Amino acid sequence: MNRKELNWEHTKKKSRVKDRAQRNSARAKVAKKNGVKATSLSGDVGHKRAVSKGGQNGLANLFVQNPGQNRSFSRNKNGSMKSETSKRERKHK
Repeated sequence: MNRKELNWEHTKKKSRVKDRAQRNSARAKVAKKNGVKATSLSGDVGHKRAVSKGGQNGLANLFVQNPGQNRSFSRNKNGSMKSETSKRERKHK
């Protein structure tokens, strides 16, 4: 994350604080299951069913995945997507 994203992430809007706490909790649960520290996980913690689509934050819905597979598309300064095709998809063409 760059500085701008971190500043946005740490602003004290209740929804952002709640979302961040939920992500941290998910990472801690998976780390405990694997017997390592949360900072030692080798990847991102993803949800099998997205929380926005009704998924829960339980162990049954969490897994460790490659960081590139769990990130959004790159964005312009105004927040719009630069491209509909991800870097990973462009490589395979």
